[in-house]
Amino acid sequence: MNRTKYDIVGLGNAIVDVIARAEDDVLIRHGMHKGGMALIDETRANAIYDAMGPAIEVSGGSAANTIVGAASFGARAAFIGKVKNDELGRTFAHDIRASGVAFCTEAANEGPPTARCYILVTPDGQRTMNTYLGAAQDLRPEDVDAATVAGSAITYLEGYLWDPQSAKDAFVKAAKIAHEAGRQVALTLSDAFCVDRWRDEFLGLLRSRTVDLLFANEAELHSLYQTADFDTALRALRQDARLAVVTRSEKGCVVVSPDQTLAIRAYPVDRVVDTTGAGDLFASGFMVGLARGTDLAVAARLGALAAAEVIQHLGARPETSLMALAQENGLLR
Repeated sequence: MNRTKYDIVGLGNAIVDVIARAEDDVLIRHGMHKGGMALIDETRANAIYDAMGPAIEVSGGSAANTIVGAASFGARAAFIGKVKNDELGRTFAHDIRASGVAFCTEAANEGPPTARCYILVTPDGQRTMNTYLGAAQDLRPEDVDAATVAGSAITYLEGYLWDPQSAKDAFVKAAKIAHEAGRQVALTLSDAFCVDRWRDEFLGLLRSRTVDLLFANEAELHSLYQTADFDTALRALRQDARLAVVTRSEKGCVVVSPDQTLAIRAYPVDRVVDTTGAGDLFASGFMVGLARGTDLAVAARLGALAAAEVIQHLGARPETSLMALAQENGLLR
């Protein structure tokens, strides 16, 4: 394999997360399903923002969170995603670059505004997300920089962005470029409802080897194979996937390949503050391990370590250097 410019490049929704604490009665008053994610229009987005208390703004989106996590591990990281040339678009670009991630996707001058996700965090650490996708859904094949993808050891695709046809075309283009350069392609299923919509297509990506590595949580796995039995779903996954990781919250994760299954424990945490980004950061650590050439068990422990860090504070980005944590735990040098 030729030397890479980047360890990981992510393609996904470019979203600005607007995060605030809220009591349960706020969710009830606005008809929100606690712990869920709802897609909203611009009018409801404005109404929710007006009802929120003091908030922090940070560049977000599932794949973007993963890529920032990878950079915190010291990985060379890049992101491809669409924003508009507006205030939040500039916020996204500045913030992700400040996190050490290369971001060169050209902003749109027309069309809907930059995407934003209003995240309300209740005292029990549950996050309720209200997402206006805006410009993020307009990612197109021409936005995929061939040199960046060909120069990245792993190209990481976000399942949330599988809805628009233009984004699907961008994903397929990126996967083709990556494989022609001898690189790996990873996909996160993102959400069980996303799997419900695109089950056959996601299975097609696995079975055609368009995707080399799959990330899923338990709910997504059950949805993918339409079974409530974990072992049954795992056996089906073993047949379909070249490599897959199933995260199981406090039960840790299971790494699956055709010839082995590894169960890795979760790292203990003192207190769960906000579960936002746990799966995203797990993917960061696992892919950094792969890019560094660690074995699968160490890669999974890196993922578990990153997930444990992010759930102990507000927001989906690490507040502590993940490289330093990995070194302290003897996982990276």
